[in-house]
Amino acid sequence: MAKSMDDKVVMTREGYEKLKSELVSLRTDGRSEIAAKLEEARAFGDLSENAEYHTAKEEQEKIENRILQLEYQLSKAKIVETEDIDTSIVSLGTTVTIEDLDKKQTLVYTLVGTEEADIKESKISAASPVGKALMGKHVEEETMARTPRGIRHLKVVKIQLK
Repeated sequence: MAKSMDDKVVMTREGYEKLKSELVSLRTDGRSEIAAKLEEARAFGDLSENAEYHTAKEEQEKIENRILQLEYQLSKAKIVETEDIDTSIVSLGTTVTIEDLDKKQTLVYTLVGTEEADIKESKISAASPVGKALMGKHVEEETMARTPRGIRHLKVVKIQLK
């Protein structure tokens, strides 16, 4: 998680709202579905040898753990508001166009908090190797990122808000 000295979980407003929505959904629909599965499994009789019951209990535990995780993150959230973002440097909440100097390709990423990262949406964590390498950089500045696939040479082309 992206944490600072005061133990805050840093995230964008969009990320905060997404987590809040997931929490509400798990508390209502998620718990209701599990309760129904448990009730149905109890109807099968002997719980000690009831695979459906044990599966439902495991699902219930996963949901409750996720609820606790979301509650913690939301309680510690430090939201980066769009109007507070400085687009002269790469920072959390900025969308950065970069050039991979080795592969000669242009990529566009939005830097977000760890919980918000979703590569399919081109959202990378500011705590990821590429995110860390880009943070604090200016347009035209070059950097290197140590990734699992090796060192990448990157150049910041453009910094903007979504």
